[in-house]
Amino acid sequence: MRKLALSDEILLSVEKPARYIGGEVNMQVKNPEEMDIRFCMCFPDVYEIGMSHLGIQILYDILNRRDDTYCERVYSPWVDLDKIMREKKIPLFALESQDPVKDFDFLGITLQYEMCYTNVLQILELSQIPLYAKDRTEEHPFVIGGGPCTYNPEPIADFFDFFYIGEGETAYNEILDVYKECKKQGKSRIEILEQIAHIEGMYVPAFYDVNYNEDGTVASIVKNNPNAPDKVKKQAEMNLSEAYYPTKPLVPFIKAVQDRVVLEIQRGCIRGCRFCQAGMIYRPTRERELEYLKKCAYEMLDSTGHEEISLSSLSSSDYSHLQELVYFLIEEFGSKGVNISLPSLRIDSFSLDVMSKVQDIRKSSLTFAPEAGSQRLRDVINKGLTEEDILGGAGKAFQSGWNRVKLYFMMGLPTETEEDIEGIAILSDKIARKYYEIPKDQRNGKVNITASTSFFVPKPFTPFQWSRMDTSEEYLAKQKHLRNKINEQLNRKSIKYNWHEADLSELEGVFARGDRRISKVIYDAYQAGCLYDSWSEFFDFDRWLKAFENNGIDYRFYTCRERDEEELFPWDFIDVGVTKKFLLREYRNAKAEKVTLNCRQTCTGCGAKSFGGGVCFMDQTSLEGVTNESTN
Repeated sequence: MRKLALSDEILLSVEKPARYIGGEVNMQVKNPEEMDIRFCMCFPDVYEIGMSHLGIQILYDILNRRDDTYCERVYSPWVDLDKIMREKKIPLFALESQDPVKDFDFLGITLQYEMCYTNVLQILELSQIPLYAKDRTEEHPFVIGGGPCTYNPEPIADFFDFFYIGEGETAYNEILDVYKECKKQGKSRIEILEQIAHIEGMYVPAFYDVNYNEDGTVASIVKNNPNAPDKVKKQAEMNLSEAYYPTKPLVPFIKAVQDRVVLEIQRGCIRGCRFCQAGMIYRPTRERELEYLKKCAYEMLDSTGHEEISLSSLSSSDYSHLQELVYFLIEEFGSKGVNISLPSLRIDSFSLDVMSKVQDIRKSSLTFAPEAGSQRLRDVINKGLTEEDILGGAGKAFQSGWNRVKLYFMMGLPTETEEDIEGIAILSDKIARKYYEIPKDQRNGKVNITASTSFFVPKPFTPFQWSRMDTSEEYLAKQKHLRNKINEQLNRKSIKYNWHEADLSELEGVFARGDRRISKVIYDAYQAGCLYDSWSEFFDFDRWLKAFENNGIDYRFYTCRERDEEELFPWDFIDVGVTKKFLLREYRNAKAEKVTLNCRQTCTGCGAKSFGGGVCFMDQTSLEGVTNESTN
């Protein structure tokens, strides 16, 4: 029987001790002493959030299929246990073996969102691993970063030995094979990193020097080690139906954020929304085969006992076999009490028909994401959604019995005007009016509209990476203006308005767009007590402002200026397939309010075709109109 790292006394003194004991359903059990490689997979947030992350479940399955490797897990200790571990000098431990993380060969940290960066430092410090990569010795594990935030890893580059740029299915086995061989040959830490740098998709920050212009912009990114590539190319798994997929996912003892089976139906998105980083970095769109998904659904429900299955995708409506898959799931599992969750759907007749079969209409709400209040601004961001689409979908939903609608918008989008902001209030009211067109005796009570606004953050590898970001003061003024406009609407009592925290969004923008000079700020803010910054009850912007001031950095240099078209970005050494030339063309199209067709309608020559698969090759007849200009 495993000996737990924490005493009963400690476990009984903290909130949710099940976060720290492991032993979950489908947990892998191996003898650590028989393994050549020990790998600890980390999600730097609280257990319930980390356990809901599909990427870690996939990698956990991939690595544990190896006979020579034991992959375990660790999550950020909650603040109560964090305090105890520091006081008692208890090293952070992996859930499976309860062994200290510092004794492993690798610590792989998933970087899902920018506001987890101080939690990364918490993980390292509690593990008794030096925070800076340059201070680590042969005795320490290699610290790897992966996930969406690695598409600009520079603000945290100093804390990592290397980054894996791309999708985990493709190169992890190669990394471990190289490491195992190097270890056998007695190679040093630096020699192992040099070998890893030869693997496509691997970025070793220590092998590159960054130089700056007098105005603070990046002058050059130059490799200082001949083993490093000039450009780091994103890794993409092109055959998802033959890739690893965890049909026996871990099942926690306590309720996780997503307490259900997650069935990933496709990767990527054909839509090309200009604000959306995921829609660009996960190109090209690739689908899983229908029969493969049916098989996975059977196995996952059987191995977990979950009573809900969720279809995961950036845009589920664009999956070509969605209707067949959904009707199969309803027919096969609906009578067995299994709920079916369908996020990321466009609200059309098919979607409403399906949702009426799988949801309790009286309890559930429908979600629309118009993103902008006016058609002009929806064209600027290439949303591909008209007001007619929105009102038509809402009308059908109301006629089907729904009376609760959630609307998601962004504020601060490029070219935004007061009229665009007011359009959010007007559109919300038009949707409410649509409900009251239904005869009174056919209505399901009063209508409830929740309009939520987040603040636009221009992310790397999007057409808006050249855009400026609003200041928090500008955001708050716009939010106040919108609130006043909502109060002028006929159906104002039916409209609830929520908004995102402005300071948090501005800091997210700094991390998304920053360079290596930001790492010292993150270090100082962490030392000052910043932790769990994505949690509003712990976020302290004043501490961050002090850290920027102490380092002589104007954080708005990174957020509040329009970039010159020729500027070198901190992330320009990464090749995601989608070219900078294409993104710039799309940026100009946005300024011209010009809509770009989606990938199934025509190929726009974004560059993702270089991966040799996916939607780029699904229907050659739709690609016949590609011009010479678009393929350059």
